[in-house]
Amino acid sequence: MNLHYMSGFGNSFETEALPGALPVGQNSPQHVPYGLYAEQISGSPFTAPRHLNRRSWLYRIRPSVKHGGRFKAVDSGDIRTAPNSTEASLPIAQLRWSPSSIPDRAQTFLDSVHTITTCGDAEAQSGMAVHLLLASQTMTESYFQNADGEFLIVAQHGKLRFHTELGVVEIQPGEICVIPRGIVFRLELPDGLARAYICENYGLPFMLPERGPIGANGLANERDFQAPIAAWEDKDCASELYIKWCGRLYLAEIQHSPLDVVAWHGNYTPYKYDLRRFSPMGALRIDHADPSIFTVLTSPSAVAGTANVDFAIFPERWAVAENTFRPPWYHRNIMSEFMGLIYGTYDAKPSGFRPGGMSLHNMMMPHGPDAEAFDKATQVELTPVKLQDTLAFMFETRFPQRITRYAAELPTRQEDYIDCWSDLPKRFDPRNKAV
Repeated sequence: MNLHYMSGFGNSFETEALPGALPVGQNSPQHVPYGLYAEQISGSPFTAPRHLNRRSWLYRIRPSVKHGGRFKAVDSGDIRTAPNSTEASLPIAQLRWSPSSIPDRAQTFLDSVHTITTCGDAEAQSGMAVHLLLASQTMTESYFQNADGEFLIVAQHGKLRFHTELGVVEIQPGEICVIPRGIVFRLELPDGLARAYICENYGLPFMLPERGPIGANGLANERDFQAPIAAWEDKDCASELYIKWCGRLYLAEIQHSPLDVVAWHGNYTPYKYDLRRFSPMGALRIDHADPSIFTVLTSPSAVAGTANVDFAIFPERWAVAENTFRPPWYHRNIMSEFMGLIYGTYDAKPSGFRPGGMSLHNMMMPHGPDAEAFDKATQVELTPVKLQDTLAFMFETRFPQRITRYAAELPTRQEDYIDCWSDLPKRFDPRNKAV
């Protein structure tokens, strides 16, 4: 499939799959071209400030009230939504998991989403959840809509092709896709199998972080984000529409595809981004910089500088700091950090943290380089070194992340993870300043 996109972050786009399908000069004319229905989807309150206002006008074959039918509650499987505070009974600890295998049995999107952590409160529109996607079957006549939050999907293994109401977005490892709250989609698997990490953001939609003294350029640049062009399905067949709403999963049986938008305009749209286009900033002389300079997207909270969710990455880059312990320092944070590795080796954890794996260092849980990384960083000659073939990421939030029963009982959980620091020796010698 040869896909085309429109460039820019937060732009007001317009696109039509049939010439003249978009009304000119107004949003809701008495007669819409081609007999389409005009419908607005709002991702923010009507009176939100212009820079925060998110909405798109859709021109579709059927209004979405025809897609709902009669909903019935169904089993949510391994999907959990905050608050979810009492499910797992593990004591607090630093946690890490090896990669989970993609099952041989057929699993479409809903069967393959497994919640790892939750925090905050979805109904209060704050906090987030982390899910692991282990998919092995394309969705055909089934569709999904999340009313609780937007999805940020990080591809790790295999391509993922999202057919959404506003068009088609395809990502592969090294790329991300964001699907806004309420947008209907189905997932196709061009490679047959896929593993991905998902951040479900209950709060304000993701936006680009302020650059501050960095200035006008660098980090993630607006022009590198891509939104889909209009593409519709006009299928009359028995279909299923699943909606996650306030933590419950509901199903409606419908007789057509809900992906029937022929044209649209606005700024409430799915989008994709290639993480390898990120322009990293770093320490040019001394010390390891705060990870905030690696932030790709942020969902801010009401407290300035304290994110509901930050999405940060650790890509290929040069390490040049002099007289410096170059890996991340040992630290305890008020923020909680969920990390995943897309490919390569993470410099602070050269062993045990593998592509497709994940770790969780909750608020005020001490962590940092393992013994192997410490030994190397304190003995290596500090010449300029390029960190290559590496791409890790972090979902960081101001909330404590509570793990689910599924995550606690995963056989891939490394019960000996704490031992990676056990070989750190006592090095203190009050008689020898130059130890």
